Amino acid sequence: MREFVGCKLHGLRITDKSLDYEGSAAIPPSLMRAADIHPYERVYIVNKATGIRWDTYAIPGTEGEFSLNGAAARLGEIGDEVLLWTFRREERFTGATVLFLDENNQIERMKTYADEEPSPASF
Repeated sequence: MREFVGCKLHGLRITDKSLDYEGSAAIPPSLMRAADIHPYERVYIVNKATGIRWDTYAIPGTEGEFSLNGAAARLGEIGDEVLLWTFRREERFTGATVLFLDENNQIERMKTYADEEPSPASF
């Protein structure tokens, strides 16, 4: 089995952070549905301002808001833009969804890659 990108949230902005929490990434429910991210699923995050990468798990948050919780709250500042991915274990690539977000964490556009080789520039 190989790991392939399942989804990517491009341009997600940190709107809140809570150090006194057990840890996770609180993602707007509408984005979780659109990207097929399940509660407690592992997510990988990179902060574009710092280059720091880490993984945690997703929980449903508040619409329009993205919160870093627990120790991850130290890995970004409110307003920082992050990229968030999930991966799928499959024999071969079967598709991925990329959500491009605006500064309010709303979907600007969506791209679905289905059983094709995406160009390097598209990810």
